[in-house]
Amino acid sequence: MENQNNNNHFKIAVISGKLGDVDGVSLEAEKWIRVLTGMGHEILTFAGHYGTALSTIPEENQVLLDRIRFNSPSQKYYEDLLFPHLYMYRHPPILSNGERKKVLHRLQVEGTDTANILFEQIQEREVDVIVAENTNAMPMTLIGGMAVYKLATEKKVATIFHHHDFWWERSRFSNNHIENLLGKIMPPTEPGLEHVVLTSYAAHILRSLKRVHPQVVPNCENFDTPVTLDDYNREFRKDLGFRETDILLVQPTRIVRRKRIEDSLLLTARLLEKYPDMRDRVHIIISLYQGDEPDENYVEQIIELAKQKSIQIHLISDRIAARRGTDRKGRRIFTNRDVLVNADMVLYLPIWEGFGNALLEAFAARIPVVTTTYLTYKTDIKVMRFDNIEIRDTYDAEGRLVIPDRAVDEMHYLLTHPVEKKEIADKNFSIAKTEFGMEKLKSLIDSLLEEYGDEIRASRQRIRKSKKAYSV
Repeated sequence: MENQNNNNHFKIAVISGKLGDVDGVSLEAEKWIRVLTGMGHEILTFAGHYGTALSTIPEENQVLLDRIRFNSPSQKYYEDLLFPHLYMYRHPPILSNGERKKVLHRLQVEGTDTANILFEQIQEREVDVIVAENTNAMPMTLIGGMAVYKLATEKKVATIFHHHDFWWERSRFSNNHIENLLGKIMPPTEPGLEHVVLTSYAAHILRSLKRVHPQVVPNCENFDTPVTLDDYNREFRKDLGFRETDILLVQPTRIVRRKRIEDSLLLTARLLEKYPDMRDRVHIIISLYQGDEPDENYVEQIIELAKQKSIQIHLISDRIAARRGTDRKGRRIFTNRDVLVNADMVLYLPIWEGFGNALLEAFAARIPVVTTTYLTYKTDIKVMRFDNIEIRDTYDAEGRLVIPDRAVDEMHYLLTHPVEKKEIADKNFSIAKTEFGMEKLKSLIDSLLEEYGDEIRASRQRIRKSKKAYSV
């Protein structure tokens, strides 16, 4: 009979298309891993790609499974055929019913094969429960999503689906040739499964559409050891050619259309038009890469708009990673947190976000923020009474954000009044630490595992029995 300690401490497998990167899913997954490890649980990971090795668990527990990475050959094959509007500026494919059935059969076969590979690992390593990181919410790893679905519903492995955003929220995925399949597996609704979402709005939608009752665990940030200026990141400005007197407006995001970088540029243009004495000192920095949302021309459009508005823009993703280090040229590599702590202000004007990691990172770095009141901000963040420069999410007939003069003046005021700027940053830090700190995350995960614990322990017994039967 298991002792009580072993009965309440689990071996947990985190499955994701990628980990150890600077995207929101990777960052939140690593925070969960850090918290779970600190609670005494043993963690191993299965990922299609590791941007960098995870520092929180041994490397032998970080399993690479190439077939579930986002841009694997099979994934690209399915994307080309099944999502006609995923890539811009191309002729969408037309599938006959027979062709679509063949594609779905291939996906079933590859998903089943991958599920079997994972299940053998789960048996061998005596895993108790899976945490599936967005695999069954967004079809960016269809094979991974199919495999996890089969593990959860056919192999009856206890599974916590950690949903960050959903396919029906993105036009490039909502228009597809496999809506019935996505409705079935992304996410599944069978009994015995646990679902976690980031916001109250996402919970409402999942209850309405899927009739499941998810737990709400918001994105969180480490406010106990927040980023500060140190000997390493103090070199950021010099390394990238900025003066100490330059004003750095940072957009700490990937370059994708829903981040609305053009609105950040238009806001900056308004600032420089009204306060031309700042023009030579203001720089916009976009810290992260183009990302996993294909859009061939967006980067070029952003660069051209900055040129038209005479804005100094810097795309520095080649110098940013999840861990500090050096590149092949021997240059320092910085983290996004290093960039933020050198910022004078953060620009964050998305039209849609699953939550808003960049906000929490800016609060932790004690940097003031200009933000749109996007949906999740209104429902789950604004109510905490943060002191941000807010721009209502209203757009004109040409799709441009309507920017009030008030926002421009507030930006200028904070950029020229360091005492008031610090007071606001300190206030936001204090609120965020209470509402979105790691202690809050630990409490919510602890409650989640306690509520789902009986199913996890039952899964443990099923897996051990199947292992014995398999080995006979």
